[in-house]
Amino acid sequence: MSTPAVPTEDHVRTILGSVMDPELGSDIVSLGMVRSVRVDPSGEVRVRVALTTAGCPLRAEIQRDVKARVGSLPGVTSVGIDWSELTREEKAETMRRARQAIAERPEQTTVPARTRVLLVASGKGGVGKSSVSVNLAVALARRGHRVGILDADIWGFSVPRMLGVSERLGTDGEGRIQPQRLEVGNGSIEMVSMGLLVEEESSALMWRGLILNRAVRHFLEDVAWGDLDYLVVDMPPGTGDVQMGLAKMLPRAEMLVVTTPALGAQKVAARVVDMGRKNFLHVVGVVENMSVYVDPEGRPHEIFGAGGGERLAAESGSTLLGTIPIEPDVARGGDDGRPVALGAGRAADAFDELAGRLVEVSPPTDLSACSATEAMGGSASAAQVAATPVRIS
Repeated sequence: MSTPAVPTEDHVRTILGSVMDPELGSDIVSLGMVRSVRVDPSGEVRVRVALTTAGCPLRAEIQRDVKARVGSLPGVTSVGIDWSELTREEKAETMRRARQAIAERPEQTTVPARTRVLLVASGKGGVGKSSVSVNLAVALARRGHRVGILDADIWGFSVPRMLGVSERLGTDGEGRIQPQRLEVGNGSIEMVSMGLLVEEESSALMWRGLILNRAVRHFLEDVAWGDLDYLVVDMPPGTGDVQMGLAKMLPRAEMLVVTTPALGAQKVAARVVDMGRKNFLHVVGVVENMSVYVDPEGRPHEIFGAGGGERLAAESGSTLLGTIPIEPDVARGGDDGRPVALGAGRAADAFDELAGRLVEVSPPTDLSACSATEAMGGSASAAQVAATPVRIS
């Protein structure tokens, strides 16, 4: 197998354009924070980044994002970062650029800048992507996080049933869509879905790509999302218009790819990884669903084969974050509106471990110690959800 060519400096700068300053809400290239990029013929990349403040608490997050995204480029063997601080004049210019970007950005969303956005994707239907999305959201909420879940599978919406929600979406006094809110453990879930807008769950939506994209755009631009730690997006399967539209609207998002142990599912899921990287998205990890069935005597049965998640993670240079076993309670919980992650058992434990690993590799952003927001003249807080929350436990 031939060694891939090292990327050019321009290519590295392009992917750095997807690294966002979570506080200022713009990428570090357009903000003028990338001082220089050097690419050695050996594949070593060094990037110099100037921060608004040398002790900025977001330094670790920016460092992690730079290394993850640049390190995923073919031909890169290592990524090093040198740090410096913007001068007072440069900092003023950076703030001006950030304010201008907010004023002019054509695709401004209502998702808070600090929110970690997770695009849960799969190459094909039937691998349990929606089940993973819902149970992951529940597991994160049980750990005390504020979680949003956006059902972007417009044709095949299933999230409302899985969460036991049937009340239709309403609007606030400013005409923004109010998500349905659930209290889960010490955390909460805010959810929007086309399933809460149609008259009947069995209604078929025969929409083309442009209309589908517009529907998803509404869920990002016109929803009064609260101050979320995570937004889990249940993507439609495949690599079509909606997936590419979401990548464009949410450049700071990370992808979590779901597959089964079967070789066929793994090969199809590899196309999703390729789509994400061509859109400069960071693939945060892989989840292998339906991995094994353990019978009442404790004997494992690999009904759908073995190793698909490990193979996909290895071939894509990513990480296998979790394996979810086959349990009847997973399907039963989805049908009854009581996700299995609320209970106990092998599957519940697997989802809790997945949430824990995800928090390790992609922790929530803490802006409490940052100062740039004040320099921006203050930041309007995210709209709070006015609807009375429903508790699921």
